[in-house]
Amino acid sequence: MNLHEYQSKEILAKYGVNIQRGFVANNVDEAVSAAEKLTAETGAQAWVVKAQIHAGGRGKGGGVKFSPNMDKLKENAGNIIGMQLITPQTSAEGKKVHKVLIAEDVYYPGESETSEFYVSVLLNRATGRNMIMYSTEGGMDIEEVAEHTPHLIFTEEVDPSVGLQGFQARRIAFNLGLSGNAFKEMVKFIDSLYNAYIGSDASMFEINPVLKTSDNKIMAVDAKVNIDDNALYRQKKYADMRDVREENPIEVEAKEVGLNYVDLDGTVGCMVNGAGLAMATMDLIKYAGFEPANFLDVGGTADAKRVETAFRIILKDQNVKAILINIFGGIVRCDRVAQGVVDAYKNMGDAIKVPIIVRLQGTNAAIAKELIDNSGMPILSAVEFQEAADQVKAALS
Repeated sequence: MNLHEYQSKEILAKYGVNIQRGFVANNVDEAVSAAEKLTAETGAQAWVVKAQIHAGGRGKGGGVKFSPNMDKLKENAGNIIGMQLITPQTSAEGKKVHKVLIAEDVYYPGESETSEFYVSVLLNRATGRNMIMYSTEGGMDIEEVAEHTPHLIFTEEVDPSVGLQGFQARRIAFNLGLSGNAFKEMVKFIDSLYNAYIGSDASMFEINPVLKTSDNKIMAVDAKVNIDDNALYRQKKYADMRDVREENPIEVEAKEVGLNYVDLDGTVGCMVNGAGLAMATMDLIKYAGFEPANFLDVGGTADAKRVETAFRIILKDQNVKAILINIFGGIVRCDRVAQGVVDAYKNMGDAIKVPIIVRLQGTNAAIAKELIDNSGMPILSAVEFQEAADQVKAALS
């Protein structure tokens, strides 16, 4: 589950991470109030208006604006709230901005130059260990750094049996070229950041940039956090932070009815029981020369009502040109699934305008195939994997 920047910073602050302070606003009046509150608490005389969407690269899309005075703040807030923000990480349509974060200006003049770093904490799946990834080249062009100068990106793996050690935090600060008070501040920052990552059951914390201010403080100017969905049962306070407006509406609807659905870019809709078989089915579709339109696991109870619900969700994607149902009948009998498919097709009438290929294997598979073939419905049946692939190819050729 992705969080907004302002929500991510709330978690960081709770764990003692120094952050760029700010308040969220839903309209221009609230933005003015937030700026006045910031001035009263921090003495800030300039502010930054930051669009709150679940995507990076907001600055490149015009979603982050510096405001040196109140008139400019009103103008920037008015322009950003409600805009369709397009960034390198959004679709071509972009995302609508519903709220902004009014943050203090932390790039003030002082005894030294400011510096921007990149720091993230995530799981290294190859080793099964948490890893801190960091670079001296923080800021808006971190993707360019990864592509063209990967030697400027460092990693520090953490042994789960002992946790993050002091020497590791010091090594990170040293590799970032820090000294004096900034060095000490970075060591404390890294330690607190890792504690936040572990304590919140996150799958990723990304701070870009981490700023060394002109007076040698270290703070998180931006924050991107992803909480592990599987841990939300014990992180209720974070589960309440979910903003479904930022998520795919089809995926949200599927979740509400208990279906595991992930939207993809292809043309062949998938309805499968079991995640492993779903992955194999998507491989089958690609092998046939097409692209899957979704991942959909209907689970072990593929009755008529559940199949109909799955049909309706798949068909909300206008790019779907065919639907492949691939069911292995272990616990659930194939003939029961086949009856569910036929009943669902009858109930939906003319709503289904794309070919449907059904491949059933397992308990009562032969009965299921006969049931579908004799249903009078324009449903194509298959028994073998390759046969299903051939049916998809024939239907879309």
